[in-house]
Amino acid sequence: MEQQTLTLVVLAVVAIALVSMVSNRLGVAAPLLLLAVGGVVGLLPFVPAVEVEPEWILAGVLPPLLYSAAVSMPAIEFRRELRAISGLSVVLVLASALVLGWFFTLVVPGLSFAWGVALGAIMSPTDAVATSIVKRFGISPRVVAILEGEGLLNDATALVLLRASVAAAATGWSVGGIARDFAVAVVVAAAIGVVVGRVNLWLRARTLQAPVNTALSLAVPFTAALPAEHLGASGLVAAVVAGLVTGTGAPRVLSPQHRLSDAEVWRTVEVLLEGAIFLVMGLELFGLLVDLDEDDHHLGRTVAIAAAALAIVLLVRAAFVAPLLLALSRRARRGAAVRDRVDRMRELAEDPDRFAAALTARAEKHARGRRGASRVERLRLEPERIERIGVRVRRRLADIDYLIAEPLGPREGAVVVWAGLRGAVTLAAAQTLPADAPDRSLLVFLGFLVAAGSLVGQGATIGWVVRRVRPAGVDQAALDRDRRQLLEVLRATAERLQRDAEADGAGPVDRADVIDAQRGVLLDLAREGAFASSAVRDVMAVLDADQISIELRRRPVEDV
Repeated sequence: MEQQTLTLVVLAVVAIALVSMVSNRLGVAAPLLLLAVGGVVGLLPFVPAVEVEPEWILAGVLPPLLYSAAVSMPAIEFRRELRAISGLSVVLVLASALVLGWFFTLVVPGLSFAWGVALGAIMSPTDAVATSIVKRFGISPRVVAILEGEGLLNDATALVLLRASVAAAATGWSVGGIARDFAVAVVVAAAIGVVVGRVNLWLRARTLQAPVNTALSLAVPFTAALPAEHLGASGLVAAVVAGLVTGTGAPRVLSPQHRLSDAEVWRTVEVLLEGAIFLVMGLELFGLLVDLDEDDHHLGRTVAIAAAALAIVLLVRAAFVAPLLLALSRRARRGAAVRDRVDRMRELAEDPDRFAAALTARAEKHARGRRGASRVERLRLEPERIERIGVRVRRRLADIDYLIAEPLGPREGAVVVWAGLRGAVTLAAAQTLPADAPDRSLLVFLGFLVAAGSLVGQGATIGWVVRRVRPAGVDQAALDRDRRQLLEVLRATAERLQRDAEADGAGPVDRADVIDAQRGVLLDLAREGAFASSAVRDVMAVLDADQISIELRRRPVEDV
């Protein structure tokens, strides 16, 4: 039995690799091809029914995938789009689940509202893994950031609501209990994720061997997720937060070799786990059909219900995204109205003495009582506090420019609506329904149909939608300009270091020291958000390659 299992695993790895190669040539996303391949193979008469424990997906597959996506997501974009992401991740999931719950009580005989909402919660979250399909079409980085952030966080809302709905089916609804469970799931998980992420960076910064360092990184998502689940929180949120903390801090504390090793290993992990999810989804089709037939459910009617549910999900999403875009537009207009004032503050911040005097005068003008006087005194005595204020001013100005340069209109909104794909989370969550759930085989199969229909119907047509609505894409000219400006800043930094060394009577500055200083300047600029994250990432790759080259040339001498 063990040898048979090992053979199946090897065949699955080979199939995922081959399909990934073919997908690039065909121009079709690999998840869609793997879903089709799994479905065809699963229907062959000599292939046994496949059933995977949902906990393997929820606890074993999704935490590392979400962690990997969070590590690579720029923190500045996540912060800027947090309002949109939180609305899509919480409010939209709740609204979709409630509307779907009402629909299912109408079309599934004998199904209570609580069980309907449970099924609605299963179908509501989008899939962060499935958004890999969207990236292939050169869509605006802002749209991609919103979709990725939504996919990272909405699983927690859906799973908490699912558990609450299952409990409500037996004991009744408790809005306060649901709100409390959600708060615990998010707050506790976020705290665990922050702690694990920081400990991870602290430990790996002291690990010299790149393979050992990468091996430690593979344990991070589970180290965050498992204790969170044990405490009743969301393991997925804990893994995501640990990934965000790691991704933000890694360039400052980890060497280029360690980060490069991490990136290569995690890319391999993503390919295998993503492929396994969609391959297994296809393979499970036959078993779900057998269960449905045994419970005497009509396949055509079931497919019609699933199609209607998917249409409702998209309609609710469109109804939510439209006012969300209006709110984001108002935010951009408010920023444009105060931009000149913020820019004047930014110019003032370039002169630390004048900026300190202006801040102190303003604090004195608005000081109220002992607390106000204390703030004035802190401004006088803490120049680093003034510097932090200057950073916030520059970041505010960069945020305004970002919102003005990348507006979200109806074209981008159409992509946000259509690109909200359902996937592995929906299927895995459906299979966690308890055995005593009414018409469990029907509910699970409906979840599969919605996930598969979304992946195939939306995933296969997203390119056509993009070509039709023509949303804003990547501004290549702006990216090239940012890269040139960043390279100029790095050259100026190197020249300044050399002038300082010559003024002190020292010789040429060591190139490794120059790279360290340049990386610090680059990360400070990235924190302020004045340049596109992709441009910062490209220039950082140049610095990393330069440092790795220097260290490789020096290694034989050091080893002698």
